[in-house]
Amino acid sequence: MNWPAVRAIYRFEMGRFWRTAGQSILAPVISTTLYFVVFGAAIGSRVSAVDDVPYGLFIVPGLIMLSLLTQSISNASFGIYFPRFAGTIYEILSAPISPLEVVLGFVGAAASKSILIGLIILATSALFVPLRIDHPIWMIGILLLTAVTFSLFGFVIGLWADGFEKLQLVPLLVVTPLTFLGGSFYAISMLPPFWHAVSLVNPVVYLISAFRWAFFGKADVSIAISLGMTALFLVICLGLVTYIFRTGYRLKS
Repeated sequence: MNWPAVRAIYRFEMGRFWRTAGQSILAPVISTTLYFVVFGAAIGSRVSAVDDVPYGLFIVPGLIMLSLLTQSISNASFGIYFPRFAGTIYEILSAPISPLEVVLGFVGAAASKSILIGLIILATSALFVPLRIDHPIWMIGILLLTAVTFSLFGFVIGLWADGFEKLQLVPLLVVTPLTFLGGSFYAISMLPPFWHAVSLVNPVVYLISAFRWAFFGKADVSIAISLGMTALFLVICLGLVTYIFRTGYRLKS
């Protein structure tokens, strides 16, 4: 394993993040504040509690997961697409770096960025509600698993995209709607039977359910099923990345 190469890619990507730290960190803090004002104050005044959890506290896992999914995908997709767009991908391809090391560098940096932003949102939430985390170890584990999984997914999107428009296509038109409809701001048990059944088709439901269980010990779906679905998606993303590197599909610009 060429660890210096992995560290070089990782440090370069993290350096780009810190150069725009004001924008990267301030934006999620402002968004979280607005969500608490709109959902926590406006809706929370009408919905006192969900599953015996105050509504303002109930939406915290959903807010973190919403940001985590979008940030993981956008960071990873842009991280690998920009070298293809600028032509610097050839420097990576000509270096003695294996595909595994390339993935570790880019995906590791993207996951680190999204986890950091998720923790910042968690800290911001503490300014509005008294935090409660029943299973902190599980919370960190699920946070890490989700960030890595969706960073891999974003890496695939970055290799698939042949323009900046496609980088935003999946996050904006697929992931964000699925996250809003995946129980970020409500429990799917509150839905009528038909829509409850439809919600179970949404893979994001299982991610949010597992993450909320780590906070409150309560979930819409069994924690075992939720973790299994997350692991399955991780395996699928790993398979896609492996296929891309074996075939060289759009690896070059």
